[in-house]
Amino acid sequence: MAVAVAGVLVAAGAITYAVAEDGSADTPTAESADAGFARDMAIHHQQAVEMSYIVRDRTKDVEVRRLAYDIAQTQANQRGMLLGWLDLWGLPKVSADPPMTWMGMGDMPSAGEGSLMPGMATDSEMKKLGTLNGKQAEIFYLRLMTEHHRGGIHMAKGCVDKCTVGVEKRLAQGMVDAQQSEIDLMAGMLKERGAKPGS
Repeated sequence: MAVAVAGVLVAAGAITYAVAEDGSADTPTAESADAGFARDMAIHHQQAVEMSYIVRDRTKDVEVRRLAYDIAQTQANQRGMLLGWLDLWGLPKVSADPPMTWMGMGDMPSAGEGSLMPGMATDSEMKKLGTLNGKQAEIFYLRLMTEHHRGGIHMAKGCVDKCTVGVEKRLAQGMVDAQQSEIDLMAGMLKERGAKPGS
C-alpha cells in the first residue's frame, strides 16, 4: 500500500513539473482560464476532502468509507497539483475577482449561504452532515457529493474548453471522466439505501 501511495505521489510530482516544460502556451496570466481553474478547483476540492473526512467518522459502512477515502485522497492530490502549478507560474492562490470569473460566471448569484461555486455545499449543509450518523449520514453525504461532482464537472469542462496548458486540460478531462463515474456509483449506492439523488 505504501509503495502504491508513493508511486501516486511521484507521478503527481512529475505531472506538476511537466507543466513548467509544457510548450503549448506561455506562462498563464493571473486572469487566464488556466489560473482561474487552478484557484477555483483547489477550493472546490478542499470542501470535498472535508466532507469525506466528516462522513468517514459518522458511519461504519465499509462501502461509503472506502468511497470517501478515495475521493479525499484523489482530490487532495489534485489540489496539491493545482496549487503547485500556480507556484510554478508565480501567480497568487487567491483572487479579488469572484469565483468562476474565468468562465464568464463571476456575477452569478450564490448557490446558497456559504456556497461559493456550483455544487458546493452551504455552511448549514456542512454543519448538518456533522450531526448525522449511520444511514442518514451516508445518504446526505452521497447526495451532497453527487451535487459537488456535478459542479466540479461543469468547471472541469470549462477548463477543457478554455485552458491553454495541455497537461492541465488533460487533468480537467480526467476529472470529468472520474467524477461522472463516481456519480453513477453513488446513484447505485443511494438506490441501495432507498434514496435518490437530490433532497
